[in-house]
Amino acid sequence: MASSRHWDQDKDATIYVGNLDERVTDQLIWELMLQVGRILNVHMPKDRVTQTHQGYGFVEFGSEDEAEYAAKIMNGIRVYQKQIRVNKASADKQKTVEVGAELFVGNLDPMVDEKVLMDTFQRFGPLMQPPKVARDESNLSKGYGFVSFTDFDASDAAIQNMHGQYLMNKEISVQYAYKKDGKGERHGDEAERMLAAQARKNNVQPVVQPFPSQVFAPPAPSAMMMGDGRMNGGPPPGFGMAPHHNGFNSVPPPHQQRPMSSTPLPPPPAGLPARPPQSNAGYGGPINFQPPGFSGPPPAAGFGPPPGLPAGFNPPPGFPRR
Repeated sequence: MASSRHWDQDKDATIYVGNLDERVTDQLIWELMLQVGRILNVHMPKDRVTQTHQGYGFVEFGSEDEAEYAAKIMNGIRVYQKQIRVNKASADKQKTVEVGAELFVGNLDPMVDEKVLMDTFQRFGPLMQPPKVARDESNLSKGYGFVSFTDFDASDAAIQNMHGQYLMNKEISVQYAYKKDGKGERHGDEAERMLAAQARKNNVQPVVQPFPSQVFAPPAPSAMMMGDGRMNGGPPPGFGMAPHHNGFNSVPPPHQQRPMSSTPLPPPPAGLPARPPQSNAGYGGPINFQPPGFSGPPPAAGFGPPPGLPAGFNPPPGFPRR
């Protein structure tokens, strides 16, 4: 009945027994299944602290036929008023294991998303699943997230190198996450490390979730949409962003720059004064235009030194003379 054979057991001759009452013991499962065939091993995973089972177990029989017979005969019988589930154990499911190398990353800048976390932490080792950033109902970051590695070497290296470092101008905290059982224990304890080492020794691989091509949170819906269809604070639609050595500037690339249109402006609405004549000299007024009340002479085609210069002053070479 010792669980030491669990890693070496014949998966094809093993059944899964689930939905067990907390009062069910290894001995009871042994005696129950012994009515079906020869039993080589009973393994019921236990809580490391309370030593109580987790509601399921595995029974290895002497042959595959006995295991199949047990799955047909024992499935659905009541033990302590609970219907137990019995079926052939999947070799694929038993060849996977949860490592527990899960990290909590706190004090995140609001701009840090899942992609930033992945780019930052995957350098320490392979990840079991895409990083997660905790978000509220408006899809805004709550300031913390989780990163899960496939082994403790990678998670230890991530803590050692990233705890207290700055990520987007905020000093982040990196430590092992709390376990989901709610008992206040953190991942990364000695028991998890021992189980992970034993699984690795027996070629039991952790479950690695496939990574989507784009891991990352859509834009926050709280950004306000302006009347011209652009996001609040963003450039207008179609506005090109030329690359700059520091990021981006607001100068459109040459292929998007358009010359000023020579098409005449439409007539103004009724009741408004007529527009001034359109200038052909760029942003200035018409040629020889002077504001009302300006008594000076009109500007000439060329420019010379202003009147009243000291005697002997000559303009620099090449400067047009009057």
